[in-house]
Amino acid sequence: MDSRLPAHLEINGLIRAVQAAGGFATVIAKGERDAGTILIVTMDGQGHQRLFERMPQLDGSRKFVASREQNKDNPLEFNEYLDRRKHQDSDIWILELDIADAERFIVNIGTF
Repeated sequence: MDSRLPAHLEINGLIRAVQAAGGFATVIAKGERDAGTILIVTMDGQGHQRLFERMPQLDGSRKFVASREQNKDNPLEFNEYLDRRKHQDSDIWILELDIADAERFIVNIGTF
């Protein structure tokens, strides 16, 4: 039996936690309800974006790690990457968080 929370519950919990802290969260791409891959885009005060993806670790855990940052010289490249990921995996969820220190919510995902 898989002990992971369904993707839609993780997404909804994260959105509520960010909103309760005064931030904004929105679903950019809605994936498979139970087992979709989750990507999280964070935005800082200057509009700079970072992407977090859940990656398998050597100890068997699956932690969110920063996998991509927006290139200041070519900001459109970041969105093009997200578009490619959506086309490669129709089950993918992409969630955008707009709140100071968004990483604090990502570290706690699944513990709501």
